Amino acid sequence: MTLTKKEVVEAMLPMQEHWLPLSNLDLLLPPVDVSVFFCYKNPHDHSVNGDHGFSFGSMVGALKIAMSQALVSYYAFAGEVVSNSAGEPELLCNNRGVDFMEAHEDVRQENLNLYNPDVSIEGKLVPKKENGVLSVQVMELKCSGVVVACTFDHRIADAYSANMFLVSWAKMAQSKTLSVTPSFRHSLLNTRCPGSYDPSFDDMYVPISSFPPPKAPQPCVDPLMSRLYCVTVEQLCLLQMLATSKSSSCKRTKLESLSDFLWKMVAKIADVDDDNKKICKMGIVVDGRRRLNSGDEDKAAAMANYFGNVLSIPFGEKIIDELKEKPLSWVGDAVHEYLEGAVTREHFLGLIDWVEAHRPEPAVAKIYCNGSNDGPAFVVSSGQRFPVSKVNFGWGRPALGSYHFPWGGEDGYVMSMPSPMRDGD
Repeated sequence: MTLTKKEVVEAMLPMQEHWLPLSNLDLLLPPVDVSVFFCYKNPHDHSVNGDHGFSFGSMVGALKIAMSQALVSYYAFAGEVVSNSAGEPELLCNNRGVDFMEAHEDVRQENLNLYNPDVSIEGKLVPKKENGVLSVQVMELKCSGVVVACTFDHRIADAYSANMFLVSWAKMAQSKTLSVTPSFRHSLLNTRCPGSYDPSFDDMYVPISSFPPPKAPQPCVDPLMSRLYCVTVEQLCLLQMLATSKSSSCKRTKLESLSDFLWKMVAKIADVDDDNKKICKMGIVVDGRRRLNSGDEDKAAAMANYFGNVLSIPFGEKIIDELKEKPLSWVGDAVHEYLEGAVTREHFLGLIDWVEAHRPEPAVAKIYCNGSNDGPAFVVSSGQRFPVSKVNFGWGRPALGSYHFPWGGEDGYVMSMPSPMRDGD
């Protein structure tokens, strides 16, 4: 990859500098960056875009202008994360701007090894964020294909928030009116007075001070690798049928069914070392926006546009032999059971209060603290609302779009997203 140009894009309108404290749910996120990329087939081709064949320079120019317009509403992405007097991260909204890079890669789009993201995507198709909250890279490929990619600070935005921004950025590039204005009303996630939470939260989240002292680095014999797979709608429908038990009152969702299958497969290949009581853990990321609206139409509208993190990660644990031997419908019932308690308003209000009771000490989801002797663990996150078909900057829909999460932990991470190739895949 050749980096040809780097500059900073600021919001088009001046901004009054101000501080934006992170919400209690933001504070549960470690300082980790997440990337997302979109591949476009030859936007220069007049046979694809009619009389609007685009040069690489004109595309970059349109993206920069649209970015400066979008940052007026999404000003959090133009700020900086700094520490307050208590040592907690806060957002300084100062219009520092977004690092915007142009690059060239001497490879054809069809030759990109997207099956192996560690080699082809990490540090190449997606930018490494060095400063600020958001970095952008636009790359021209040998075949005149183009890759548009972003890397952002997960403490400031979850995927739902990033998706809102991506669609707004694309609309600005086509001179369309924004249909969604982000809400930064962190008061929507204020703690209760007096606060209260169920003791079960102590089994879901842990203060970092409770960790044992770090051990000396050990050579990793079998490191985790990233992979990108396509799962067809026919395969998902089959999993749904197998994961739904006859006694169930409702059909399992596609995400639940895929998660059930993954839990069973991870258990199947686990090294149990003759320990037939060893367990396997699986967490599922739950978005709390719909759960927190409490039937209030105004609050429901504000939560639907809320920018920030509104996530919880409940997890279940089962003996590996049980997961291997029981039918998929049994696994489905187990997943449904532990999810039931986490898809409620009370769950998210309790989590907000739990964080408040432990501040300013940072905390993290307990499933990410799985010891190497505890058996395998992984987390599944739904990206089914990933608006890949809507990220059209004026030169057509992406041929492929995907999040990329450079995962450095010992536990696995899976994110499902809709394929742009066919509905349901």
